[in-house]
Formats: sequence, C-alpha cells, structure tokens
Amino acid sequence: MQLQQIAYRASSLLRHRLTAWNTGGEGIHSPYLFYWVRHCLYDRNRYYAFDRIEKQRSALLHSTKTLTVTDYGTGKDRHATRQVKDIATTSLEKARNAQTLFRLVQFIGDKELDSQRGDEGLHILELGTSLGITTAYLASPSSKNKVVTMEGSKSLTATARDNWQKLGLHNITAVEGNIDETLHSVLTDLQRVDLVFMDANHTEEATLRYWEAIVPHVGKKSVIVLDDIHWNKEMERAWRTIQQDKRVTCTMDTYDMGMTFFDPAYLHKHFRLRI
Repeated sequence: MQLQQIAYRASSLLRHRLTAWNTGGEGIHSPYLFYWVRHCLYDRNRYYAFDRIEKQRSALLHSTKTLTVTDYGTGKDRHATRQVKDIATTSLEKARNAQTLFRLVQFIGDKELDSQRGDEGLHILELGTSLGITTAYLASPSSKNKVVTMEGSKSLTATARDNWQKLGLHNITAVEGNIDETLHSVLTDLQRVDLVFMDANHTEEATLRYWEAIVPHVGKKSVIVLDDIHWNKEMERAWRTIQQDKRVTCTMDTYDMGMTFFDPAYLHKHFRLRI
C-alpha cells in the first residue's frame, strides 16, 4: 500500500470515529433494524463454526505454497506469483467482519423474507472469493442456503475449494472468470438474491456497474454489503452514489463495510456506526 493511500485511509478512519455512533442500536427506530444491529453488529458470542474456520485461516497464514494469481480487483488484469501466506495476510476479510456476515446470514434466515422462498434457504452471492474464508462464513449458518461466489483467479478458486472441502461445506458454487463476463448469467440463474457481499474490483466504475446489475434481483428484505467503502476516493464516491440511490431506504456504515437495505417501511436514514 502506497504511503499516500495509507495517509488517506488514516484520515478517513479518524473522520469516521469522530462522527460514528456507538449506540448498540439505540436511536434506530425500526424494530427490525434495531435487532439487526444488536444481533449482527454488536453480538460478540462465538458460534460453533468460528473456531474451525479460523483454524483454516491460521493454516493459510503459515502456508508457503506459491500461486500464480490473476487479479482483477484493482481494475487491471494482472498476473503475479505470490505465497499463500502473503495473500492471506493482505486479502482475507478480518475475522470480526466475516463473523458479522455469518450473523447476518443467520439473522436473515430466521426471518420471513418472501413467500416464494419457502424452505429452500437463502440465495447468497459473493463477488471476490479470494481463499474462500469469508465464503465459508457465509455458507456455514445453514446447508439449505445456496452460496455462489465469483473469482477471477483459477488458482485462488482451487485453493478455496480445498478449504471448503476441509471444512465440510457443500453448499457453495464457485464461478471462475472475469466478473464482468459472468455476473449476468449468475444472476439469471439465481433469479433473486437475499444477501450480496461485494469485495471484488475496488474501482468506482466497476462497483457501480456491479451494483446496477444486482439491484433488480433484490427483494425488500435483501441486504447488499459492500466491503472497503473507504479504501480510496473512488470507493467513497461509489458509496455516496449508492446511498443516494432512490431504491435504497437505509444504509449503515461501519467503516470497513457498508450495508444497504431496501424495505420501503424503513425511514430513509444513513447511519455511521462504531463497532
């Protein structure tokens, strides 16, 4: 990470901490969102899957295996040879954030979303698989849920599949290739998405392009989570554009992630939360 970007992120983090709430949900008037904040963002209980997944993360952090990685995440098609431990150190989602996503899947799954969903489980979409640790958190709450994860690098996808096999997760479908070329067909197959985690190409243009493709497939109780919304100026501009989207009724900014909601019953409000 360049010095200029480090300075930018430090200043954006300071701004967030000076303006964010640490309320535990107090001041959020929607009962659904109040309990969502309490049970997803501020819950610190450890669930059965956490230790197994974190053990696998630890193994990756110590792996000297070398991979040739195709990286679309910076907006460029780059090929680089990297050790798994270096990828794990720089690219894996923080345990706290990944565990928030686990709780979010569990929370949504416990609520009645749509009469069409029935008992089939949630449809979960992840853009940016990396080594598959966050995918494992998304897939672990229920084997009924269908998780589709998209990754441009074949070597990363192969490593992720190995991790899921070791964790005994069989409800994950990995789609390889440039997301720009595969997203439309994935969304057509899924038809609807209940939860989306976007952690792929960290450019404004690509983020908004993916957003526009995904939003027509959400329901009123769906949630789209964007990672690294303060990573750079481009991502912050994309986040502000998404907040102003008339289809969005509420957003929550935890600095690392931005959550968007679509239920018209919610008050149109944007929350900055310190967790």
